[in-house]
Amino acid sequence: MRFAIVESGGKQYRAVEGRTIEVDRLPVEAGKKFDFERILLMSDGDDILVGTPTISDILVKVTVVDHVRGPKIDRFKYRPKKRIRVRGGHRQQYTRLLVDFIGRPDEKREVEEAEPAPIVAEAPEAEEAPKVRKQAKAKKEPAAKPSTKKTSAKSATTKSASKKTDTKKK
Repeated sequence: MRFAIVESGGKQYRAVEGRTIEVDRLPVEAGKKFDFERILLMSDGDDILVGTPTISDILVKVTVVDHVRGPKIDRFKYRPKKRIRVRGGHRQQYTRLLVDFIGRPDEKREVEEAEPAPIVAEAPEAEEAPKVRKQAKAKKEPAAKPSTKKTSAKSATTKSASKKTDTKKK
């Protein structure tokens, strides 16, 4: 599997033959083909070419698939007690590119089909049989015994509701 590290718009991307990459929006119409100018690294199995800073004899051909917009990012500034509430947002625009060929210009070879990226799908949940609850065993109550507790009758003393008086001596 061949791949290359290319630079576009000041950012670096890993381009694999047969796969797509999303780069910042480029001024190229959908369906057009072009070549990347800055290739920083190319790998073909165990063979690795590293540029200083770029590789001049390697070509990365891509086709513009379409132009898409990324997810919306919401921004909200809030300052309590000052009546400041500023709401804004942003959607980045991307260009989706299909990598057609990575290699030397005079090289003729078939492009390997890249293994597809693994798609994680949720497995349908199997219906579980309802669990049968065991009935709790009834507790055996001992025979009624006469109560041995003594109830003490305390004298009910009531406090007088008289007001406390200041008893300072002068």
